[in-house]
Amino acid sequence: MPTFGATQLKLLETLCNVIAISGDESEVRKIVLEQIAPYADEVKVDALGSVLATKKGRGRKRTRVMLDAHMDEVGFILVDEEGDGIYRFETVGGIDERHLVGKQVCVGRERTPAVIGAKPIHLMGDDEYTRKVPLDALRIDLGPSGRAKVGDRAGFATRFRRVGPSILAKSIDDRIGVATLIELLKESPPNVDLCVAFSVQEEIGLRGAKVAAQYFNPDLAIAIDSTPANDLPLHDGSENIAYNTRLGLGPAIYIADGSTLHDPRLVRFLRETAESQHIPYQIRQPGGGGTDSGAIQRSRAGMPTVSVSVQHRYTHSPVSISRVDDWKNTLRLLHAALSRITPQLIAVR
Repeated sequence: MPTFGATQLKLLETLCNVIAISGDESEVRKIVLEQIAPYADEVKVDALGSVLATKKGRGRKRTRVMLDAHMDEVGFILVDEEGDGIYRFETVGGIDERHLVGKQVCVGRERTPAVIGAKPIHLMGDDEYTRKVPLDALRIDLGPSGRAKVGDRAGFATRFRRVGPSILAKSIDDRIGVATLIELLKESPPNVDLCVAFSVQEEIGLRGAKVAAQYFNPDLAIAIDSTPANDLPLHDGSENIAYNTRLGLGPAIYIADGSTLHDPRLVRFLRETAESQHIPYQIRQPGGGGTDSGAIQRSRAGMPTVSVSVQHRYTHSPVSISRVDDWKNTLRLLHAALSRITPQLIAVR
C-alpha cells in the first residue's frame, strides 16, 4: 500500500502552487521529471510535451496498463497590449467569467503580479447590475512597470492551504491526479507493466492523452482526474439529487460522461476491489464533462478505459476544495486495483 502523509501533501502543494496553463506545462513537467527519475525504467518527453514513463513488472503474462493524469490547468493568454501595462486576454479552457473580476493573477514565466480589472460598481448603469460582465470588458492590469508580452499565459495567484480535513487550492484539477500518478509509479506492483502519461492540453481537447495512448498501446487504461462536486444545499431547501459527486464519500468511479461510456468490466472490477478492501467509493453521476479517457478509448484500434476522480467543489475557479481522505482513498483503490489486474480481466466481454 502506498505511503500517505506529510510528504505526499507537500508534493501536492508544490504542484498546485506552480502555474501550467494548457500549452505551457513546463513548470509541472520539471517537477514530474525530478520526482519520477529514480523510479521509472524509461522516461521521455514527447513532441507535445507530455511526460511518458514506463515501469516494467516481473514475471510472464504481465498486463500493460496505462495511467493518465493531465498536467495543464485552465487560465488566460494575453492577446493585445493597450498601454500602461493593460492587456486584453482570452481564456484557455472552460472558465466562468463571473469568477474573474478583481482576481489576482500571475503573468508569464516571471510570475509578474497583476489583477483582472473591470468598471467599478459606482460607475455602472442600471442595466449593468443585472448582467454578467462580458470577457471583452475585462483586462489584465500589470501596472506601468509590469513586464509581459502578447502570448504570455496567466494563471490564478491562489496559494495552497490545508484547513483541517480539506485542501484549498487552484488547479486541484488535475494536480491531484499528477501527484497520484507519481506515488503509484513509486509503488508499482510487479504484475503489471505500468505506462504512465503526465499529459498536456486536456483542458482544450484531450490532446496529449491521445498521442500518449498511441505511443504506449496498452491493454487497458485508467484516467485519473478531479471531477466537480455539485453537492451544496439548494437555495429553495429541496433535496439536491443532481450532485454529480459529494465530498467525503471516497473516490468517484465513472460509468458514463460527456466523452466516454466506460468499460463495464473495468467499472465492475474497481467496485469489487473497493468493496473487498473496505475502501469507500461512489459512482459519478452520468452527465457533462469528461476526462482523457475519451481520447484514449478511441486511440489505435480502441482501448478499454475507465476514469477515477478525486472530487472537488468550485471547479475551474480561483480556488477549489477537496477532502484529504478522498485523495487518500483514491490512492488506496488504484494501488489495490493495479495489484489485482490479470490478463483475464479484459480477455472476454
